[in-house]
Amino acid sequence: MQQHILQVIYLIGSVTFIGGLKYLGNPATARKGNLIAAFGMIISIFGTIFLYTNHEGEHLVNLGFIFGGLTVGTIIGWMAAKKVQMTAMPEMVSLFNGMGGACAMLISVIEFNHLTKGVTGVAELPTGEMITIIIGMVIGSVSFAGSIIAWGKLSGRVKDKSFSFQQFINIGLLLVILFFAYQTVFVSSEEFTETFYLVLGLSLLYGVLFVLPIGGADMPVVISLLNSFTGVAAACGGFLYDNKVMLVGGILVGSAGTLLTIVMCKAMNRSLVNVLIGNFGGGNVTAAGAGTAIVGTIKEVKAADAAILMKYAKKVVIVPGYGLAVAQAQHVVHELETLLESEGVEVKYAIHPVAGRMPGHMNVLLAESNVSYDKLVEMDEINPEFNTTDVVLVVGANDVVNPAAKTDPSSPIYGMPILEVENAQNIIVNKRSMKAGYAGIENELFYRPKTSMLFGDAKKALTELVSEIKNLG
Repeated sequence: MQQHILQVIYLIGSVTFIGGLKYLGNPATARKGNLIAAFGMIISIFGTIFLYTNHEGEHLVNLGFIFGGLTVGTIIGWMAAKKVQMTAMPEMVSLFNGMGGACAMLISVIEFNHLTKGVTGVAELPTGEMITIIIGMVIGSVSFAGSIIAWGKLSGRVKDKSFSFQQFINIGLLLVILFFAYQTVFVSSEEFTETFYLVLGLSLLYGVLFVLPIGGADMPVVISLLNSFTGVAAACGGFLYDNKVMLVGGILVGSAGTLLTIVMCKAMNRSLVNVLIGNFGGGNVTAAGAGTAIVGTIKEVKAADAAILMKYAKKVVIVPGYGLAVAQAQHVVHELETLLESEGVEVKYAIHPVAGRMPGHMNVLLAESNVSYDKLVEMDEINPEFNTTDVVLVVGANDVVNPAAKTDPSSPIYGMPILEVENAQNIIVNKRSMKAGYAGIENELFYRPKTSMLFGDAKKALTELVSEIKNLG
């Protein structure tokens, strides 16, 4: 009877995962989607703890360790999520994703040791389970190691590293992993345990080498890809335990992460094949600062002049970037939006798919300040509107508005779809300095005749701008 109840709980949990993911498709319902999926996860966890029995009818033991781990993990996760700054959100996502990969890896290791206890050769092992264990272990290891490196790079603890023949070494290492994985499942006799752990070590090494050379604006794509890896590894755990809710959850994460990766690749004009062979973004590292030399002068604007320009405009488009998150200026930009609308100005936000350091970074940042979701316009929809826009205010964005992506074949970002802000009547760019963006290249937009630079911290500059507009009466 208990097993029937548990299966019903798993069914409910699976439905909540699917429903939660559906709600996540709309910013207005995303919070509800998170709560629904979390409810399904909670009932699935406690259902497993109290209702699961093995083939001998035995319940789970060591409940003290189980609840101790749940308590410690919940406290750490809750505190980390509450205290994290919006600028640190991408690295926290990478770190948490890495923990998911580590769990999948450990499940495979534990099940391998359980399955091979007292066994002297692979002929005695169930081939299907061994294949699932190896796949889960390899993908989980790559996800764990890669996510930790991504966390280190995003937090500034790890620098970009690349060397000659990087992609060929990565491909060779991947082939070696596949060879020894095959040996472990189908060929090895007494030494299959040694080859299993060799595959584990090589997979961790591949995860490091896979992410280490990646730099610039490619990181959002890599985070999404690693997230899909973790989902696939978790699905393998679902197969091993015949756990329907674990299987459904892993498949949803894996498929959603893969689709998002494809969308990110399209937004970056990159090939998914390059991601898989470990060369993704390598060009950004080696070619940083490359491209045609920019000739021209910049034009600086004061907050008072920018205020006049924006107050008497008919249409203003705000382009948020990572600098907005660094300055924690999302509330001030919302105040500016509200003030301009009270003056009869139409205001929208232009959202580039890879603005910030992770997919959806700017959407989450603006939602935190209660910006209306219908004002957030995606790149493909907003680009045709720039021709009829009086003023574009770029706050902390750089590479996603760089015209070199369309005009300079020698630029590392050439071919990347951008927000075509250069088509607007006036462009105001808020930056701390003329320092290059995340891709490490100069932005020719800053030297265009229609562009004016509003230097300073985003929060301070926007506060002054709001004050000047109010003083205009």
